[in-house]
Amino acid sequence: MALTDDAIDQIKAMIVAGELAPGSRLPKEEILAGQLGLSRNSLREAVRALTAMRILITRQGDGTYVSSLEPHLLLESLSFAADVSQGQTALQLLQVRRLLEPQATGLAAALLKPQDLHELSNILNRSRTVTTVEEFVAHDIAFHLRIVEAVGNPVLSMLLQVLSTRTQRVRIVRGSRTSNALDNAHQDHEQILDALRSRDALLAASAATVHITAVEQWLAASLTDDTPFQAVED
Repeated sequence: MALTDDAIDQIKAMIVAGELAPGSRLPKEEILAGQLGLSRNSLREAVRALTAMRILITRQGDGTYVSSLEPHLLLESLSFAADVSQGQTALQLLQVRRLLEPQATGLAAALLKPQDLHELSNILNRSRTVTTVEEFVAHDIAFHLRIVEAVGNPVLSMLLQVLSTRTQRVRIVRGSRTSNALDNAHQDHEQILDALRSRDALLAASAATVHITAVEQWLAASLTDDTPFQAVED
């Protein structure tokens, strides 16, 4: 494993130094292994690991290339970690979301177009007709994502998706101790939308904070006894 880690570090160093630019093709395996003083097996393991991280991409029959290295692309590899998060780790992810998303919601208040506000209203209307938690979460994700996308920062959008994935949200909703959790979430969403319609950045940020804090409290409550963590949020 140490040799593989060394190979990963060396390839990363070549990318950082500009020897391998985004989109460039890696030298043939035997050539690159010789340059780095590695066995071909170690190099293959490193390439597999870097491909999983979205740093490299392999094209069947064509070779291995450096990806675009765009931050939002690299962040996608963190989604699995959020999906399987449990207990305090899941709670910590929510806490980070609470620090970021309200600010983004406040910024969006001045940036959302009338058609965006109309679509947000349609999303909430559809969310009230669903019959399963999974359907509700799908609309919940669409609602929050549309707001954050108005800020125009794909890194922020991807980071917030990573902090609160679909799998995580479903688990939190299912595990909530509050029988009217979905009704509360609907009310929170309406308050966020009302603030956005009013173009009130402070009110929008406050409404988003209240909403995410409620989700955080649901999860924190589930950690106070021996009941296994089952849920996700809003």
